[in-house]
Amino acid sequence: MKSFDLIVIGSGSGLEVSAAAAERGLNVAVVESGPFGGTCLNRGCIPSKMLVHVADVAQTIAESEKFGIHASVDRIDWPFIVERTFHEIDEDSANILEGNRSAENITVFQGEATFTGPKRLSVNDEEIGAETIVIAAGTRPTAPNVPGLDEVGYETTDTIMRIGELPRRLAILGGGFVAAELGYVFRSLGTEVTIISRGKTMLSNEDRDIAEAMTKAYRRRFDLLLESTLTAASRDGDLIRLEVGPAADRGGEARTVECDTLLVATGRIPNTDRLAVEATGVETDDRGYVRTDGRLETSVPGIWALGDIVGRWHLKHSANLEAAHVANNILNPEQPAEVDYHAMPWAIFGSPQIGGVGLTENEAEEQGIAYAVASYPYDRTAYGSSIEDRDGFVKVLADPASGEILGCHVIGHEASILVQEAVNVMRFRLPIDVLAQSIYIHPALPEVLQGAFATVARQISASRSGHEHEHQHEHEHESREA
Repeated sequence: MKSFDLIVIGSGSGLEVSAAAAERGLNVAVVESGPFGGTCLNRGCIPSKMLVHVADVAQTIAESEKFGIHASVDRIDWPFIVERTFHEIDEDSANILEGNRSAENITVFQGEATFTGPKRLSVNDEEIGAETIVIAAGTRPTAPNVPGLDEVGYETTDTIMRIGELPRRLAILGGGFVAAELGYVFRSLGTEVTIISRGKTMLSNEDRDIAEAMTKAYRRRFDLLLESTLTAASRDGDLIRLEVGPAADRGGEARTVECDTLLVATGRIPNTDRLAVEATGVETDDRGYVRTDGRLETSVPGIWALGDIVGRWHLKHSANLEAAHVANNILNPEQPAEVDYHAMPWAIFGSPQIGGVGLTENEAEEQGIAYAVASYPYDRTAYGSSIEDRDGFVKVLADPASGEILGCHVIGHEASILVQEAVNVMRFRLPIDVLAQSIYIHPALPEVLQGAFATVARQISASRSGHEHEHQHEHEHESREA
């Protein structure tokens, strides 16, 4: 058995730990079963956002007439789009691999890793071990158990962005962020898109007002089958037939959806089963995710975990935060630090965009948390009106006692950028007055944030002075406008 000081399983954010350890002179092994760079670089956030930009360009042309510009798209060169997207990504992945291969103190193992005993792994029939191990092996797509689904053949997020031809008709199973983003990509490039989801709205985990607004926007451009479930699938040559019925306990009629490409986007599962983590004594929860303490150490001292396989947040920036903590806690055990996930933001790059941080109004109600809330629509600002964003709004929840931001949710143009201002204030637990009393450039789009922050700040002030009812009514009026 080859022994190392540290083994890192996974070459995404886990590489931050292996690089830091190698710089300290530790003998490190990096194990990866796929391309180096992890999910984000190779089949996740990077390629999908490159495709989203292509969709943005196409949509800008498609909507140009309402601004007095008459333009049209003559041809979609899908092979060029794919080549442009993945040429640099594949090159980056290869460079990351070569960088690790040539790095001092790092040994690369390419292949599936399986635990065979306490702190021992088998990779390509070779056994390696270490007293310190980092599990950063991520997750993989999963599919529901539907008759005929495996036989018809389907795409996942691992494959759909590299398909050889642009689909004429695409069906997407699932109503989450993948459907929102990739549905937008393919629809903007001319594909007929049908979205099949169990939920009453798109993006059911988002704040309810955001989810309802997104659903309303997507109904205008997509065939949306909500509160629906796939009951059977079959293939007739190039044609895929999907039998769709109402979800359990929901009314509605069954219908048949025909398509030439099916994307299954119903969730992901952790790779702990493939790793056989039970062989090394690492505990998992009932979903299969690795259990850790606040420092990200598992039930086995010396074995750590980070990223998607931990299951807290399926976000690259969260994994990077966790990697920094794991590196510190391994290399500086005298100064251990627990991960502070407060104000962890997220974004969905559909059309409209969504950016969020903190509690949704649904969660605040369910948890019995007191809150003040206000919404402000894009088109009540000069810039929002000029770009004709009629769907966009900012929604803010604040603690009526402390004035701190509890949550901020944005839907509309550049939502992923706008929400960052709230994230930064929320991260440092500053009161909402920091934003409400700031000076905003006129007529820039962030004025929509000013509108929301100022409204909720007035509401809190009014409640403290005994005029809560009057300003609560003001908020409700603005919410309806949004």
